[in-house]
Amino acid sequence: MMDQCEEDRVVLQSVQPTESTDQAEDKEQPTQSQKGDGGDEWDTDLETDNATNRIQSRAEQYLKACRKIGVTPISSFLRNSSEANLNLSHYGVGPLGAKALAIALQNDNVVTNLELEDNALQAEGTRYLTEMLQTNINIQSLNLSNNQLHLEGADVIYKMMLDNCYVKSIKLSGNGFDDNAAKYFAEALKDDCVVTELDLSHNNFCESGGELLGDMLAKNLGIEVLNLSWNSLCMRGVAALCAGLKLNSTLKQLQLSWNRLGHIEAESLGQVLKQNNKLKVLDLSSNLINDRAVTLLCQGLATNSSLRVLKLSHNPLTNNGALTLLKTVVNNNKSAVEELDISTVFVNEAFMELLEETRQRLPALDVQYSFMSYTARNVNALSIFNKFLDERNESIMDFFKALDKDGTMTVSTADFRKAVKEANVPLNQGQLECLIKKFDKDCTATIIYSDFES
Repeated sequence: MMDQCEEDRVVLQSVQPTESTDQAEDKEQPTQSQKGDGGDEWDTDLETDNATNRIQSRAEQYLKACRKIGVTPISSFLRNSSEANLNLSHYGVGPLGAKALAIALQNDNVVTNLELEDNALQAEGTRYLTEMLQTNINIQSLNLSNNQLHLEGADVIYKMMLDNCYVKSIKLSGNGFDDNAAKYFAEALKDDCVVTELDLSHNNFCESGGELLGDMLAKNLGIEVLNLSWNSLCMRGVAALCAGLKLNSTLKQLQLSWNRLGHIEAESLGQVLKQNNKLKVLDLSSNLINDRAVTLLCQGLATNSSLRVLKLSHNPLTNNGALTLLKTVVNNNKSAVEELDISTVFVNEAFMELLEETRQRLPALDVQYSFMSYTARNVNALSIFNKFLDERNESIMDFFKALDKDGTMTVSTADFRKAVKEANVPLNQGQLECLIKKFDKDCTATIIYSDFES
């Protein structure tokens, strides 16, 4: 089996143009050193006779551009020339490599998703790509995350967005954008209805940036998915986002993890949930949301009818906060919540029992949580015991009354243990002891079963 290097060499050779044609063109074209920076004018004529020639022409055009500019061709581009999803992330493309790609793609009608994450494109390389998008009407999704764009790159993206009619998804995570860059995005998107997904996570937006983006949300007509995770939008920034969300009618998913959000921001978000009936996914993971903050958030969750997914893992929540959340969902007859992620919260028996009851009414509810093994054994033991009694058409009261010959409404734990074993209730010794501890919380060796009478 040939190794990757050998495979790349074969791919490159397979698309090399014929010597006579290519040499003639090379004589006419100046080299990159002769033109200094590779030239500002692009040769953009591509053949479009048929599907086969179109693919071959794009590969040839790319190789010619690479030789002229002086960059190494990316064999993956040549291997996947017929794929709608072109993933060239982590290839070290660089600004001039982006120029070669832009030349090959400017009239392409195959690629719809272009992945260029982590390629050190900088503002210069991004400019070549945005100029390409002026003639390419096929690309709908563009990933330029982690490309060192900074403020200059934000200006380039801004100009592209002003004329954008086709790109619906733009990922710009990790590009060093700050509040000054936020001005560009807010201005370009305030009346936009084309972009439906925007990823601005892992940047440096603070309160001022949040205010600008919040104002944009109030006027935007298209964004459905917005990722603002790993910024510093707290306080005024989140307040402005919430104000915008109250007026927004399109946003369905909002990611705000790692933004240092606490009870003040939770209260603002709770007010949003009272009014906004479009938001379906809210990710608040890895913030500073404690039990008090959850109570404020639940003020909106108590009446909300649209939110389906709420993520709160890696927050300083306790079992009390978890119970508040679950009770709020249970008590809201209009609740649409299907997934509740509190996977880093250790819950107790009361929570797990309420969850078991809730699942009888809401079987589709998916709650992710943590628990100590003894807590699970305790709850499972009671569930097994109840199921056993149901199969015999008995209640817990019936079981204890049969043991209480004197009618004292009490049964010793020894008699209960013996009766459970004789009845062949499918509990192991550990589960049986957990069940006894549940019924005799004060360890008096006596079970007062009148407490179970409804």
